[in-house]
Amino acid sequence: MADTLPPSAKFSDPDVTAKGETRASVAWTGLKTLWFNTGTLCNIECRNCYILSSPKNDRLVYLTLTDVTPFLDEIAKETASEVEIGITGGEPFMCPDILPIMREILTRGHSLLFLTNAMRPMMRPRVQDGLKQLRDEGLGQRLTLRVSLDSHDPALHDAERGEGAFEEACEGLRWLTAESFTVALAGRQSLHEDEPAARAAYGALAASLGLALDPADAKQLVLFPEMIPRDDPPEITTACWGILNKSPDSIMCANQRMVIRRKGASRAAVTACTLLVDDPAFELGATLAEATANPVKLNHPWCASFCVLGGGSCSA
Repeated sequence: MADTLPPSAKFSDPDVTAKGETRASVAWTGLKTLWFNTGTLCNIECRNCYILSSPKNDRLVYLTLTDVTPFLDEIAKETASEVEIGITGGEPFMCPDILPIMREILTRGHSLLFLTNAMRPMMRPRVQDGLKQLRDEGLGQRLTLRVSLDSHDPALHDAERGEGAFEEACEGLRWLTAESFTVALAGRQSLHEDEPAARAAYGALAASLGLALDPADAKQLVLFPEMIPRDDPPEITTACWGILNKSPDSIMCANQRMVIRRKGASRAAVTACTLLVDDPAFELGATLAEATANPVKLNHPWCASFCVLGGGSCSA
């Protein structure tokens, strides 16, 4: 898998790598998690945001309940069992329809993994009252709020997200804990910090906030590999599965898809995963059936660095 060709020659052909080898692909194995991206608008602008969310970026617009229900209906027709639904953004609590969307997902019996920065949008009285109502009706038992903390170190976190962001997120975490919601954390494993040290430090932080969180549990504390713009990872070939002793079934696009709606689009669309919303090759159709009909070709640097080599997955 050693590549010496210039980056411009790589990740250009969907079927063949720059070295002329057969590019790896991932076949659909069945739905584990369906993600809804509620839009790229966010209350903050992080230095490392892979999707470039910000208070001004609306290239992915807010989803509405009307956008979401056809996909839930499609799941109901295709499977008798409940699945995991993920909600991401942007900051999902900014989406005007977010509480009705959450209610619809939970009343259908699905589990809901909700990604948030736990900052000001979540702390608005309307949102807090809506969350407590879901909890009081018993729907909160299937809800996990995963809060993003780029670092357990306040200075490093604020360097990414802005001054005061760490304490504001901690305030949100304290509220979620006091209101008995299930909370998970999502962090970044620093390039200069090994995983055991990161988990220990996040665990100490969780304990100081009163969170009942096991830092050794990858579902309760997920540490994402780094995604570096203009990174130059090796291309993944069919031979890599054997070299890495890794199954394509373990890759996120084997069992996950994401629903988005682009600004100006007449309807929502389905992408191969949560990461690749700007490359048209990874927009796979307007329905889940269309979006799962063919294997996903791993023709993007993040397919290599985040998923195959980094072992990352946005799902719980």
